[in-house]
Parts: sequence; C-alpha cells; structure tokens
Amino acid sequence: MDDSDGEDMAEAPALPVEIIVYILSFLHASDRKEASLVCRSWYYASQDLCFQNVTFSFPASASSLELIRGLGRKKCCSLIISQLDGFSISRSLLVEVGVCLGSKLESLALPGSSITEASLLALLPCLTSLRRLDLRGLDSLFMSGAFLSREEHRQQVRSALCGLEELDLSDLRYLSDLTFNRLTGCTPHLHRLSLAGCHIAFEFDPYRGCPVGSVEGSSALLSLRNLRRLLMEQKSTLMALDLSRTSITPESLRTVAQVKDLVLQELILHGCKELTDYSMEVLVKHQPNLHKLDISGCTELTSRSVEAVARGLKSLRHLSLSRNWRITEKGIADVLSLSSLRSLYLSECLHISGTEMVKGLQVPNAPRAQLETLNLKSCTYIRDLGVFSLAQLLGDTLRELDLTSCVNVTDLSVCAIATYLQKLVVLRLGWCKEVTDWGLLGMVQKAECELSNEMGDKDLKFTRTFGNMGFFKPPRLAFEERPKLVTQNDLEQFRRQAGASLLALSRLQELDLSACSKLTDSSITQVVRYPDLHCLSLSMLSEITDASLASVAWHCRGLVSLTLSQCPGIRDHGVAQAAPYLHRLQHLSLSCCNNITDRSLFSLMQHCKRLKTLDISMCKNISVTAVDLLQSQLPFLENIHYKFIGGADPSL
Repeated sequence: MDDSDGEDMAEAPALPVEIIVYILSFLHASDRKEASLVCRSWYYASQDLCFQNVTFSFPASASSLELIRGLGRKKCCSLIISQLDGFSISRSLLVEVGVCLGSKLESLALPGSSITEASLLALLPCLTSLRRLDLRGLDSLFMSGAFLSREEHRQQVRSALCGLEELDLSDLRYLSDLTFNRLTGCTPHLHRLSLAGCHIAFEFDPYRGCPVGSVEGSSALLSLRNLRRLLMEQKSTLMALDLSRTSITPESLRTVAQVKDLVLQELILHGCKELTDYSMEVLVKHQPNLHKLDISGCTELTSRSVEAVARGLKSLRHLSLSRNWRITEKGIADVLSLSSLRSLYLSECLHISGTEMVKGLQVPNAPRAQLETLNLKSCTYIRDLGVFSLAQLLGDTLRELDLTSCVNVTDLSVCAIATYLQKLVVLRLGWCKEVTDWGLLGMVQKAECELSNEMGDKDLKFTRTFGNMGFFKPPRLAFEERPKLVTQNDLEQFRRQAGASLLALSRLQELDLSACSKLTDSSITQVVRYPDLHCLSLSMLSEITDASLASVAWHCRGLVSLTLSQCPGIRDHGVAQAAPYLHRLQHLSLSCCNNITDRSLFSLMQHCKRLKTLDISMCKNISVTAVDLLQSQLPFLENIHYKFIGGADPSL
C-alpha cells in the first residue's frame, strides 16, 4: 500500500511554473507570501515579474533593517517608510535603502517623517531607477532654504533622478522659488506634479509688499511666475497637476491653462474656493483633453461650470463635483451624455435628486456614460425611485456606489441594488436609517404588505390642522417606526426563495452599514457572507450581538478592516469565536464596546498577528496592563487608541 502510494507520487508530473503563476495571481499579496513557503517551485513562481509591483509599508525601527536587506533579493519594489527622524536608527535605515535597493527602488514615500537634508542627499544619488518620489509634509528639508544649494549635490541628484516621473510636494510650508527650482531642475521629465496645500503666492508677495513677479527667485515663497516657468519647460511631458487647497485665483488658473502647448490630462483643484464659473469656461476651452477633473469644494461654482464641462471635455473619464453646494440638477444630464465618463462624485451636492441623471441616461439612440463609480453621499433628495431607475440603467457597468447619509433611501432601494447591481464591488449605505432587515433579506414587499394590513383603518383620526379637516393616517412618530421583527419562519422562507437579497452581491469587497440602526442579527448572519470582502463597517448597530460577529468571521475570512464601534452587544465570547478566522485582519475598531474585557485582547494576541491599528477607546473593562502586553506581542501594531479605558472619566 505504502509502496504504491510512493510510486504514484513519483510519477505525478510537476505543474509548469506558468500555471502556478496563474493560480497565484488570484491571491492577495499576503497570501502569495504564505504560498511561497510551500516549496521551491512555488517560491520561484511567487517571484515572477508580474508580482514585482508590490509596495511595502512599515514604520522606521531597528527591525526594519532586516526587512530592507531581504527586499534586496527582489528585482524591483516600492517603499513607504513612516516616522523617520534625525536619529541614528533612521539614518541607518536610509543608508540600507541606498545600499540594498538603490537600483531597484521604483517608488519612495516618507510620510510623517522629519529627516535631515544630509540624510536625504546621501540617499537620492543611489536611487537610479526611481520613478515616484513623495516628499509631502517634509518641512524639515526646506525650512533652512539650503536644500540642494551646492552644485555638486545637484549634479549627483540630477544624474539619479533624470527618469523621475511623479513628484509630490504637497503640504510643504516652507517651499520657495529657490528650493523648488533646485529640486525640479533635477527632474526634467516629470509627468505628475502635486503642490496641494502649498503656500503659493498667486497675486501679491506679502514679504516684499509688491505684486508677484516683481522680484525673481524668491527665497521666502513659491510664486505663480515660477510655477508657470516650470510648466513651460516641461510642457512636453507634464500630464497631471494638483493645486488642491491653494489660494489660486481665476486669473491665475487662466494663466496656467493658457500655457502654450501644455496638454494636461489630469487637473486637481479640490478646495480652491476662489474659482468662478468664468475661470472654468476658460480652463475647458484651453485644456479640452482633460481625462480627470476634480473641482470638489470649489464653493463659488454653479451649474454653469457643469454645463461648460459637458460641452468642452468630450474625453472626460473622472469628474468630482463634491461639496459644491450651488450646483443643481441643471447640466447633470449633459454630463452623463459623455460616453467616456467612468466615475462621477456628487457627494454633499444638496440639490441633486437624481431626476436629471436618469434623463441623461435614458436618451434614446444617444451616447451615455458607462459609469463604474457613483458617489451620492449626503444627497438628501435622493429617494427610492431615483435609486431604482439608476440601478436599472447602470446595472452592467457600476462597480462602486456610495449612498451614505441618503436618509430617504429605504428597503426598496436595497432590493433594487441587489436585483440590478450584482457586479458591485463597493457598497456604502451608512446612516441610511430606514434600511431594515427586510431590505437586506429581499423580503420588502411582504413586510410592507403586512405592515399596511396591520395598520388598516384602526389609526384613522379626525384632526384639524390649519383649516384643513379630514380623515387621514397620522405621520409616524419616532417611537412608532420600529420595524416588524423577522421571525424564524421568515428566515426559513428567505432560505427557500430566489429573491433579491443583498446576498446576490457576491463580488463585494467593501460594505458599510454603519448606523443603520434597524438592522439585527437576523439579516447580518444570513446576508453578510462574502468571501472576497476586505472592509466591513457595522458600527453603531445596537441590535447585533456575538452571533453576527461569529457569522461574519466564518464567512468573510478575507477581512482586512472591521469596524464594530458602539456595538454594545459585542462581548468577549464573540471576539473569541471570530478571532481564529480573521488571520488577515489589520484594522479593528471596538471603541465604546463596553462588554469586552482583557479576554478579547488575549484572543487578538493569539490569532490576529497582522493587526496594525486597534481602537479600544472608552472600553471601560479593559486594563492598561493588557494593552501593554498586546503591544509587546503584535509585531506589526503601529497605532492603538485606548483613551479612557478602564473606567476613566472622559470629562476630566
């Protein structure tokens, strides 16, 4: 028996590496890492070039040195290193990056860091393959104004960064004309440039008391004239520009848009509150090839800008109009006639009801947008009829839908989504407080019918209101809106039916049901069963218990982020049941869950080794001792929020 088994094993042909690579391509990066430990052939397959574009993110620490040395065996990689400072550990880390990864590093970001000029100047000449450099918020580099002031340093950096394509200089308080010119002079072929949140003087130099441009090469601020000079020099390669959260004026935008032979494909102007409709019309006229335009938070813009965009940007793929409170439905139908449009963001556009969107998508024999992303967050005029119509019209293409805080959305909308939008990957229904178990279970018609039968004529009352007299059903009060509870018989019927429950969205990777306060275990345990789900938020669901948590963990083992804050029904038993199935979990929020204790932290220590962030704020039954032990046991834990634990008084 044993001999025959051995012969069969010896004769079994090995899978070609190409087949193993194909199989591994369906796995998450962390799972490919585990699979690479199976055998030598699986390891070689996991090192295939198609898997090389992986970004490694970690904080600066002594243990990171060994990680960087190990990455030296890869052909290429990208790094995000946070919390670097001027101490020896950070300096040693940057030296190792230059030595081990110098010719292999394609992207480098240093968020939340405060490094010295000398450390970065020692590193940059080694990074000969760098394509993206993120220096956002690194004020320590530019505070003195001496960064790259020496010619020999500029020559070394220029020879290394001549192939740099993306440069992020966002939120640099001390960026000036001099330092900007020195750095961009070393990067002659930029494709993307971000100056979001920088202090750019567009009209007046407050330091010299004169108009910008009167003095060349300011050492105190970054000027419009200097930016325009860069655009003219690199107009042949520059495609994307981010000027978000700057004080750019309509005249300044016109100056940027009219740079001769500059052909932008992406322009981000988020939060530029001084822009006007006329400036948008000029922009559209001179930059008609834009593929992406973000004018969210530009509060002076009206529907006139929307109409200009629809007329002039025929190749537009991504448009963000979020938080533009003056925009109405006018022009939205024209925007949706752009056949190239793939994503539309209308969050907090308070006058949007969806009527014109439906009209724009219903025009017969006319091109229409093939939307993949639609964001209607806080559009309070959106109702069931609009959602139903949009779901029918966008069923073949839509992948991401955000209806957060659309307070008039009910179970009918949920059923429409489950019926027509079965290719959804992201669904956000947070704060849709009219959504109940019936909607998630796809049994809304039965529920509504029974409710109306129960009401009958019993509640008819004779009432006099401002001269109008008659018999009518009174408006429902808050304490009367509790939905009819789902019984065990209802659940049995749900299992037998082929209705449109949320279970039909089998491709979901992100689901937000926060503050849908009428949801209970009845629907969560039956519907939230998505094997590819990565992010789930069930915060502020006061009716769910350990049963929901255990069911979610069993059916959604790929979860990376789980939010359960302010769920009083979650206890230690539920965490103990769920933790063994949540090996991939990296972000967990249990704040204000007062029924969990130190036992829950012990369960997390034992099973959730990849945890990066944990929020246990205001959990009165957790001790500081257990928190300290947790921090010592989890190697990847970066942030733990534990304010007011152990019964501390939050008012102190």
